[in-house]
Amino acid sequence: MSLKYAVVLMLALCSFPVNLYAAETTPLDLTGSGYAIFALIIFIAAYLLVVSEEFLHLRKSKPVMIAAGVIWLLVALAYSAHGQPDFAEHALRANLLEYSELLLFLLAAMTYINTMQERRVFLALRTWLISKKLSMRNIFWLTGILAFFISAVADNLTTALLMCAVIMAVAGDNRKFMVLGCINLVVAANAGGAFTPFGDITTLMVWQKDKVQFLEFFRLFIPSLLNWFIPAFFMSLTIAHTQPQCSTEKISMAKGGQTVIALFALTICMTVLGRQYLHLPPVLGMMTGLGLLKIYGYFLRRRELRLASAENNNLPMLEIETQTSQIKSSTHSEPFDIFTSIKQAEWDTLLFFYGVVLSVGGLGALGYLAYASTALYGALGTTTANIIIGLISAIIDNIPVMYAVLNMNPDMSVNQWLLVALTAGVGGSILSIGSAAGVALMGQARGTYTFFAHLRWSWAIALGYAGSIAAHIWLNGV
Repeated sequence: MSLKYAVVLMLALCSFPVNLYAAETTPLDLTGSGYAIFALIIFIAAYLLVVSEEFLHLRKSKPVMIAAGVIWLLVALAYSAHGQPDFAEHALRANLLEYSELLLFLLAAMTYINTMQERRVFLALRTWLISKKLSMRNIFWLTGILAFFISAVADNLTTALLMCAVIMAVAGDNRKFMVLGCINLVVAANAGGAFTPFGDITTLMVWQKDKVQFLEFFRLFIPSLLNWFIPAFFMSLTIAHTQPQCSTEKISMAKGGQTVIALFALTICMTVLGRQYLHLPPVLGMMTGLGLLKIYGYFLRRRELRLASAENNNLPMLEIETQTSQIKSSTHSEPFDIFTSIKQAEWDTLLFFYGVVLSVGGLGALGYLAYASTALYGALGTTTANIIIGLISAIIDNIPVMYAVLNMNPDMSVNQWLLVALTAGVGGSILSIGSAAGVALMGQARGTYTFFAHLRWSWAIALGYAGSIAAHIWLNGV
């Protein structure tokens, strides 16, 4: 960057308002106005397009981003008509701050996951699983266990896709095993993400809002485990102990894979400790960890460029044979580039969050969230409302549902916040369309794992849902 642009940037930053929220006032109840009704119609229409993504092939971020812009235009017009022309600006800035923290946190996490994929960490794990020559039932249980624990630190989408590759590799023509394996992975990945802040967007949002402390999430371990184990037990009874025919292909981890895993673990530790003891936003620890990964990527790239140059110059093979063996075993043909991992982040998902956060925030500014809070938590009671929230998340994505609850901000104890984090996290398993993992696996195992194939086992998943709630109430109270 030239000096001229640096000076312009510094002047822009200095002129930016320091107190963004000084003029913010309490939202009005505008739910009966034409502006609010039109905003609600816009949101419902946009979300119907999101739900229809599989059929329309329209990326889910597109309709909600447009809806967010229209809704906030209506918010500005509504408050201007009531003599508060500055309200929309300050409320919108508050929503943008929440989104920016979520965006940067997830961008760092996704970059780490993409780098581990590029270094073939997950492919090596898949090869190791297949090489164990386990029975179908043993593979069913092992993939479920791994999905449960991996999704506690990685997102449920990546975890489900990784384990589904194993299921498809060993299933062959056994459609029944593939269906049961996919259902098992969806339930396990969603359940595993419910007992840590890193495992799911909903738990992350609850943690960032400081409703639940990091270690308190682990009270949900037993309820989450039961949520997966109960349906897995019933499904496993229908799986034989036969031995699958598997490929003998061996794939090793690329150079630097173990270091990336260690850096990710360090990043999580920094994030947790900074939040727990210094009360710093979690995003700071994640972005610092991303900086460490970028520094390591610099040295990794220089090494691979040096080895590529040595090969091009036809140096004696003995000098580079050991070092290049790791590179040759990798699927990538170009030297490592950290910005490739950043570019491959789920940008459609990240922009979808933008649309959701701003749309829900706009509806809250018009008074809808206060109305919903009174109807749910005031009329039904906290426990019943939180259980219903989980059932709603089987139809509507859990992210807008949880964001709406956080904006309602009902007066709840820590254990009630844990309950809604649990139900919103695992409720989506009841239907295949209720979570990103389910939708993704319907695409990966297209024609075999379908909505109706999943629906046949919804009764068992619902038993697990009820069992997890009962376990939480019994162990932790509400």
